[in-house]
Amino acid sequence: MFSKLVFSALLFFSAFLFAQNSKTANTVLMGGKTIHTYSKLPAVNKQAPKFTLTGVDMKDQNLDSYKGKYLILNIFPSVDTGVCSASVRHFNEDAANIPNTVVLCISKDLPFAQKRFCGAEGIKNVVMLSDYRSDFGKTYGVEITDSAMKGLLSRAVVVIDPSGKIVYEEQVSDISHEPNYEAAIKAVKM
Repeated sequence: MFSKLVFSALLFFSAFLFAQNSKTANTVLMGGKTIHTYSKLPAVNKQAPKFTLTGVDMKDQNLDSYKGKYLILNIFPSVDTGVCSASVRHFNEDAANIPNTVVLCISKDLPFAQKRFCGAEGIKNVVMLSDYRSDFGKTYGVEITDSAMKGLLSRAVVVIDPSGKIVYEEQVSDISHEPNYEAAIKAVKM
């Protein structure tokens, strides 16, 4: 009897831990080939999960650093690829014309590489942030879990309103494609 009770308790505890630690993987494409991310993006109308990322000055910045502003999270694998750098340039142009809005460009690139890129490209209207020492990729579900890109972030856009609520999200279906810039900008202007 005692062994059945212990076995039942262990089984229950194991199932509980598994449920707590498991997330539903998300499928995206990379040049037409299937790859997976840690989970799905946080849902629209939910509070944005807290995060801490590293700026090009090597100082931590978090979600509360931007309280009271619209945030556009431009998430991508690496600023050293054509599509990623195009998204930073595009949002850099758009951000200059949107009041009370900050665009955060987030990748696993080291802050030094992000700073070099912005200097070379004349990027001044976005904030570059690195996920190289945080769990942002898992918290937001965008960390790639397989393929040669394992550990990098997939391409996604999340818009957060001044109260901290998510008002728009897009997990780009193929990370070799650019995001829907117009839809993200429209979410801010609504």
